[in-house]
Amino acid sequence: RLRARKLRNTPTDAERHLWHQLRKRNLDGLKFRRQHPIAGYIADFACIEARVAIELDGGQHADAVRYDEHRTRRIEAKGYRVLRFWNHDVMTSREAVLERILRVCNERR
Repeated sequence: RLRARKLRNTPTDAERHLWHQLRKRNLDGLKFRRQHPIAGYIADFACIEARVAIELDGGQHADAVRYDEHRTRRIEAKGYRVLRFWNHDVMTSREAVLERILRVCNERR
């Protein structure tokens, strides 16, 4: 929890931009949490109601594919659907990212 709190206090630009769209039930009334612990990992965002975890990946994740796959499997084993987006996509194609998040959340509600 301390690590999650620290991460909440130092968001990346992409996290800050996406959070502005997800907070206060701005996306179709869905409630999202930031830096939410799931299965021993900390998801960047999570919608508990729809059981969707959102991960934003920067360039360092290009070298961590196996780790990310393992992390995704562990989170999915807890009943979550994991959505991954590149930071660049959040910054340049935010509407498309939000549409995909909304579509998946609505499918799982």
